[in-house]
Amino acid sequence: MDRLAALLQHFHLRARIFNSGPLCEASRYDSTDGLGHIHLLKKGSLRLQVDGAPDRLVTEPSLIFFLQPTGHSLVPGAAGAETVCGDFSFGSARNPLSRALSGPILLELAQLDGLSRTLELLFDEALIERCGRQAAMDRLCELLIIQLFRHLMDREEIDVGLLAGLADPRLARALMALHDQPQAPWTLAQMASEAGMSRARFAAAFRETLGQTPGDYLTQWRISLAQSLLLQGRPTDWVAHAVGYSGPPALAKVFRQSLGLSPTQWLKSSD
Repeated sequence: MDRLAALLQHFHLRARIFNSGPLCEASRYDSTDGLGHIHLLKKGSLRLQVDGAPDRLVTEPSLIFFLQPTGHSLVPGAAGAETVCGDFSFGSARNPLSRALSGPILLELAQLDGLSRTLELLFDEALIERCGRQAAMDRLCELLIIQLFRHLMDREEIDVGLLAGLADPRLARALMALHDQPQAPWTLAQMASEAGMSRARFAAAFRETLGQTPGDYLTQWRISLAQSLLLQGRPTDWVAHAVGYSGPPALAKVFRQSLGLSPTQWLKSSD
């Protein structure tokens, strides 16, 4: 059961390592770039300052992960900090993966046994200038993010959001069906049947875990997928049917309700 397959197929993860080595002074990262951030503290200590939250002192080798664009700063300790830092995106600000976590994740590297080989390779690439170093680091960062998603789902360490839903075996079956078949005429009863639950229990569990109703999630998924397909150059009529709408007028109505723009207007604004 590949819970991430459809999401990663339609929303392509792109990561970029932009800093490796000693962190000599405070570094500020804004939320206006629309990117997520990942920071690895290999050695030393630093103070993590997140906008609107108390400072956190990080003294052990750790992974700091911001899935959503978040204003934050890293301040090296007195003895300095050796870090590897990157940013990433999934191609669309509205895709479900970009909203899968509500806040930053801070985990000690010692807790991440399943990521140890990737971390070792990434640190090795960051240490020495070699041919293809940047491309290798970027791809290893992408792999690390996928493995982190897997780790969080398998350990059930997230209580709310898409990853929490995918960590629940019953909700995961329904979510995977929605992701794989957005064009199907889904009803609450059919979604609940996929999960093996009653309609009332399914609706309550879905809303409690993902923070929205099943119907709202399905609409957001269809819009996100439509955006991805439109950006690939697919015609509007084809896109409408592919994501479960009767034709361009129906798709345009949902776009306007959600985005305030028609699909054509949205596509022009994305240029």
